[in-house]
Amino acid sequence: MGDKAHTQPGAAGRAQAADHPTSVRNVVLVGHSGSGKTTLVEALALTAGAVNRAGRVEDGGTVSDYDDIEHRQQRSVQLSLVPLEWDGIKINLLDTPGYADFVGELRAGLRAADAALFVVSASDGVDGSTRMVWDECAAVGMPRAIVVTHLEAARANFDEMTRVCAETFGGDDPDAVLPLYLPLHGPEGADGHAPVTGLIGLLTQKLFDYSSGEREEHEPEPDRLPLIEEARNRLIEGIIAESEDETLMDRYLGGESCDVKTLIEDLEKAVARGAFFPVLAAAPAAEDARQGLGTVELLELITGGFPTPLEHGTPPVTTIDGTPRELNPCDPDAPLVAEVVKTSSDPYVGRISLIRLFSGTLRADQTVHVSGHGLVDRGHEDHDVDERIGALSTPFGKQQRPVSHVIAGDLACVAKLGRAETGDTLSAKDDPLLMEPWEMPDPLLPLAIQAHSKPDEDKLSQGLARLVAEDPTMRLEHNQDTHQVVLWCLGEAHADVALERLRNRYGVQVDVVAHRVPLRETFGDKASGRGRHVKQSGGHGQFAICEIDVEPLPGGSGIEFVDKVVGGAVPRQFIPSVEKGVRAQAAKGVAAGHPLIDVRVTLRDGKAHSVDSSDAAFQTAGALALREAAADTRINLLEPVAEVSVLVGDDYVGPVMSDLSGRRGRVLGTEQSAGGRTLIRAEVPEIEIGRYSVDLRALSHGTARFSRRYVRHEPMPSQVAERVREEALSA
Repeated sequence: MGDKAHTQPGAAGRAQAADHPTSVRNVVLVGHSGSGKTTLVEALALTAGAVNRAGRVEDGGTVSDYDDIEHRQQRSVQLSLVPLEWDGIKINLLDTPGYADFVGELRAGLRAADAALFVVSASDGVDGSTRMVWDECAAVGMPRAIVVTHLEAARANFDEMTRVCAETFGGDDPDAVLPLYLPLHGPEGADGHAPVTGLIGLLTQKLFDYSSGEREEHEPEPDRLPLIEEARNRLIEGIIAESEDETLMDRYLGGESCDVKTLIEDLEKAVARGAFFPVLAAAPAAEDARQGLGTVELLELITGGFPTPLEHGTPPVTTIDGTPRELNPCDPDAPLVAEVVKTSSDPYVGRISLIRLFSGTLRADQTVHVSGHGLVDRGHEDHDVDERIGALSTPFGKQQRPVSHVIAGDLACVAKLGRAETGDTLSAKDDPLLMEPWEMPDPLLPLAIQAHSKPDEDKLSQGLARLVAEDPTMRLEHNQDTHQVVLWCLGEAHADVALERLRNRYGVQVDVVAHRVPLRETFGDKASGRGRHVKQSGGHGQFAICEIDVEPLPGGSGIEFVDKVVGGAVPRQFIPSVEKGVRAQAAKGVAAGHPLIDVRVTLRDGKAHSVDSSDAAFQTAGALALREAAADTRINLLEPVAEVSVLVGDDYVGPVMSDLSGRRGRVLGTEQSAGGRTLIRAEVPEIEIGRYSVDLRALSHGTARFSRRYVRHEPMPSQVAERVREEALSA
């Protein structure tokens, strides 16, 4: 874009609290693991003056742990905010994890941002998960740009990667994805690789040389002009077409030259509309350099081409009772509406909430209303509470820089909100509001855990509660059938991080145990049983005899109890006692310890004693009768069956369907979906899909998604049932 002079921000690039939404840019960085997102953030921080070459914050010489190895590892699996300042604009860079297991952190970053920067490695290309995120952004019209990294790699080819990006992201309109700059190569080395030493601006027709470690501007050599002209004409046509500037198009087609200022204005318009996606190049600075290649150009695009928060609509807002509420977009004087996009714990400060303000102004020491709803199924409780805001700050690495207030459109951290969780809404205490939550991915990998020792057992409940408060993509389940504590995660790496946080952050040691699915039992044939409970030991004895018939019922029938006693063989007051005993025994199981379902139990006869019969005695007799009936017939094990819906690229349909069949699945049908994908629906026993989220990711190279829902229990094949019984006996 530009050839204008830049003023370095004050206080070594420190981003202060914004004074108006127009002076804020919220940008999320997206890309697969290893694409160079975090390195790019560091390069931008260096160029903006927030850090120097040694990784120190220029503030009295204090050492920042921004580049601390442990902190870098933490940032690789969680959302990280890095605020910078450039040309008087505060830039909130949201660095997201590239691992598929942490897509929840990515979704939070997308929610908090107004534009997305897709980071693509010149040596690795575009992976399937990045394509899926691009489609998500396209669905909501989020402005996007692409930056190509790893240009220093031997096999890096900027032109080829630009072509790949146009094919991958451009869809039916590849001219919507075009480079703003062309790379300038230096002399070839001994390995035949010519390093990128600068950039050629297509709009300004200027050459920006970074070979000295400083950005130097030159006029291009005459022999480069034909190459520049061809690429420039295509870029101008793309910008004019996507900005829908018909007047400029007519002038251009008529042979008139287009001034750079007008072209940049149209570029900004096309990018803000989510219609044009410029491609840039970037590389980190050398050890003795102050600016990384392409970082100035990227900062220019962010400040001049990306939209302000005023151009980003506020998600739907309602009152607590659900009445819709209209708010002016990003108005600092409007009612307060903010959202917790991330929750973390600091060993010294306590809970820290990263918030995005969509409306109003938030001040330190202000009392706000905290609303959290909609995540009850993930182990969260609904809550509407008033809490006092502690310190407000903007983060940089592990440091927190205090601010007195935050306005609509900006991001900041709030300390010590005891009840606020990720996804909660903050609003004025006298005008409580609720923001529609963003879509959370469904965790589908079960991790069954138990406390390692008695002290750990005492701390486990609190540790798990804090864990799920931080991460809404994790679901906590206390399974009443299997009596297991289960953490549902997004993948193996997600599960490993959860265990590490329990151990190191909350001091809870847990053991991972085999996850059990809730099986059921039922009678395979009709059977009869006699329960005799007769004891005499001085004083009142115990006397109860009952005879029952048991027959199987269709699936979903539960347990029916029928009274067919005649002649008062069992007194009327004890018939409910027999039923209670039968149902209690059914809940415990009659063969392998799983609940009994789908049977009809008929009480047909019995005996009682005028003195020794009692409610307890007939409960015991009912249970004994059911166990005797079970001993004389075949008991079937029933397993839960889920309906699985898999959305997968057409190239992987065959392998996915073959894999489902190998899991005893029954394919119900397929249907074509947008973007060259197919939706496969199948019914699969839940015992076969415990690790399906991991296996499907490997099978589809990370491009498939699936969902599941329980449909019914059905008989388990005899050979599988026998194996389950043997495992139960050996446990």
